[in-house]
Amino acid sequence: MNGDERRAIDDLISDYAEFIDSDRLEDWLDFFVEDCIYKIIPKENVDQGLPLTLMLCENKNMLRDRIAALREANIYNIHTDRHIVSGIRVHGKTNGAYDVTANYAVFQTNQEGATRVFSVGVYHDKIVFDGDVPKFKEKVVIVDTAAIPTLLSTPL
Repeated sequence: MNGDERRAIDDLISDYAEFIDSDRLEDWLDFFVEDCIYKIIPKENVDQGLPLTLMLCENKNMLRDRIAALREANIYNIHTDRHIVSGIRVHGKTNGAYDVTANYAVFQTNQEGATRVFSVGVYHDKIVFDGDVPKFKEKVVIVDTAAIPTLLSTPL
């Protein structure tokens, strides 16, 4: 891996969080390849080898549907997200995709101004390059606890 690829991966992960926090979800979709996988799974299920997820999108069209439902159909608590991402590690390359992990914490602030920790965990990503542009082939969000305090509406 060269330095440019490493910086591009770091930027992808930072931009991923910024676009969610800025409510630019339609643009956020551009970070994924068409045949992507996006899932959120509790750590307990991962540790026990259980496949049950909190969210599973098996391609970019499913992500598009999720965003459309969020915009047009879902009723959820109005809030602002703030991601903190740290410890980005590139663990090598398998089948043309970089294996990347990063820790995350998501804070949510409601309309009354109260802020709380919403979710904490780790990203397990498979990142491929389309020319010079990195994209998520797979994003697995492993949440430390399945006890999400309110509706899981926006991506983690």
